[in-house]
Amino acid sequence: MTDAKYLQLQGISKHFGAFTALDKVDLAIRRGEFVCFLGPSGCGKTTLLRIIAGLESQSTGSILQGGRDISVLPPADRDYGIMFQSYALFPNLSVSENVAYGLVNRKQPRAQIAARVEELLRLVGLPGSGAKFPAQMSGGQQQRVALARALATSPGLLLLDEPLSALDAIVRVHLRNEIRSLQRQLGVTTIMVTHDQEEALSVADRIVVMNHGVIEQVGTPMQVYREPASAFVANFVGKVNRLRAVAEGDHWYRVGDKRLRCLPDADPGCNAGREVSLYLRPEDRVVDGLREDDPLRCAGRVRSVEFHGANCMAEVDVDGIPDQSMQLQFSLNQMDEFNVHEGGMVHFALRADRLRVFPTAVA
Repeated sequence: MTDAKYLQLQGISKHFGAFTALDKVDLAIRRGEFVCFLGPSGCGKTTLLRIIAGLESQSTGSILQGGRDISVLPPADRDYGIMFQSYALFPNLSVSENVAYGLVNRKQPRAQIAARVEELLRLVGLPGSGAKFPAQMSGGQQQRVALARALATSPGLLLLDEPLSALDAIVRVHLRNEIRSLQRQLGVTTIMVTHDQEEALSVADRIVVMNHGVIEQVGTPMQVYREPASAFVANFVGKVNRLRAVAEGDHWYRVGDKRLRCLPDADPGCNAGREVSLYLRPEDRVVDGLREDDPLRCAGRVRSVEFHGANCMAEVDVDGIPDQSMQLQFSLNQMDEFNVHEGGMVHFALRADRLRVFPTAVA
């Protein structure tokens, strides 16, 4: 991934009448990178993908791919393969004919097409399936066929529009891992649209978090999860505790009867008296080796426990913080070791290095 600007989006906006779907989006994607557009429904991520593909025209802005201006080119003249949520396979064509569709349109020799189709079906784990029809295959197998078709012309860019959302959970996890492995093997620059946080965190080199037509943050999965750039990102990506607080100055904040101190790099430096929100992940707590003088030490009673398999989520009413329960994550071993159970008391300390501060919006 040496080319920092293989795909460049510059000032991309899209208006549907009075509604602004995208507002001056700027983004650079490196060659060979796997990027996920992540956000809630209606945030503009699919519209942005369709503009890159030429299936939708931008109202303003330009797109460069490999140094070539593709801003107004029709889809057929752009260098990409695309895979849709609905598979979009031709039901009257065999698997081989579906995969070969783009190659036939390019009038490649029949023997060359047959060899390429066979190679692709092996690549996606469907050797010997060329004579079947889409209706004879499972949803996961159909999605593999759609992926093979998208890769048939060896595109420089692979676009994936919510490709796994129609599959059941087990197949979805298996196929996303295969897509990621295949992407690394081929080195094709890939953009995937998804609203599934776990999906984005597990496969992406970088995540583009979108909301209301703008980019809230671009970063690695770890950066987006650990260092959210806005309150929206903190709330949207992963589970998080949000505590209402008031700034006291010098990075100290009052939450109920407790005073918590944040590290300077996680604190925008709010003036004393400013209402803020403190964000902390459920796993960002310490339960062993607690110090009596730790200002972030807390105690609370477990209101409920939610079983998640290897981990459990305990909802805790924290002493001194009324009307603001917290969710704390414990492994099964920790549940036993620290006797965490509904109605019981737990002692813990918050991790100052993980607290994030965002000013509360003024109405």
